[in-house]
Amino acid sequence: MPDNRIKVLIADDSAFMRNALSRMISSDPELLVVGTARDGVETIDKVNSLKPDIVTLDVEMPRMNGLEALKVIMDTNPVPVLMVSSLTSEGAEITLEALDAGAVDFIPKNLADLSVNILKIREQLLEKLKAIGRRGIVRRKARRQPLSVPRKTFEGQRRISLVVIGSSTGGPKALQEILPHIPEDLPVGVVIAQHMPPSFTGPFAERLDSMCKISVKEAEHGEPVRAGVVMIAPGGKHLKIVRRRTLEVTAEIVDAEEGEYIYKPSVDLLMISATRAFPGRTLGVILTGMGNDGLRGMEMIKKDNGKTLAQNEETCVVYGMPKAVVEAGIADKVVPIEEIAGEIINSV
Repeated sequence: MPDNRIKVLIADDSAFMRNALSRMISSDPELLVVGTARDGVETIDKVNSLKPDIVTLDVEMPRMNGLEALKVIMDTNPVPVLMVSSLTSEGAEITLEALDAGAVDFIPKNLADLSVNILKIREQLLEKLKAIGRRGIVRRKARRQPLSVPRKTFEGQRRISLVVIGSSTGGPKALQEILPHIPEDLPVGVVIAQHMPPSFTGPFAERLDSMCKISVKEAEHGEPVRAGVVMIAPGGKHLKIVRRRTLEVTAEIVDAEEGEYIYKPSVDLLMISATRAFPGRTLGVILTGMGNDGLRGMEMIKKDNGKTLAQNEETCVVYGMPKAVVEAGIADKVVPIEEIAGEIINSV
């Protein structure tokens, strides 16, 4: 009888981490630890020999570090890789490099009290391993240049005044495929809730800004929503769009609703606040990610006669958040990642 469990390879130079991750992963009947590796060279060898469905990969390892090993794996024997990243500014920068190099996602670990905090990542780790391991590597078609703006327009006559994007697992790479194709003179503002730890969203916004024509920054409390500016919600906080007066719309960072919303930043909270500020004139975009954060927000945008756009299954790393929206029948359009920038441009 075939073994249908998802095969996991653990790569970490710490014996404590290898044992802790092995115990967590082995506790799930859908997962199987097929091996462990102590450095980058051993990781490459075991990817080739053990044929895992997914790899957890530490960054700091002897002989060959995780980032170097990742690049070799992606060139020679591509397999989904989940980085194990420290919650530091340096950890964020290296993790973003790893996502650029082909890693699918990351699990953050707090080095300040590792023995306690490693247990806190269990649920997130198992969920990601199963979702990504089943999905495998998502291969995308090369984008044709120049970007073609869709001919078909959204239904209705009202133009969009604000674009709100929600994303999670696979989102950083997806956003890097979308935002560089948005022009610097986009006549509306863009706000994004990407599930990320607090130390990661600032460096992520800086990285996006360096690759894009449009300005990208981490949102600040009380900052006006401006045309031609993309604001990334800070990790660990919620972001709201608030209309104070007729012409004054600001982004406000809050913690008050944390009991109601699981994820911080919450896609639902951001989208609901956005459509209250711009009823009927908000475009909601839901990208790759696990779970259903964004479903309530997209429902509200749809109810207020705004526009809704979902990434299609074929180009998602994890078809969870878009699936919830599509199955609820509230997506006006479902398109591949390479068409989303054009759809945004076409709607404003």
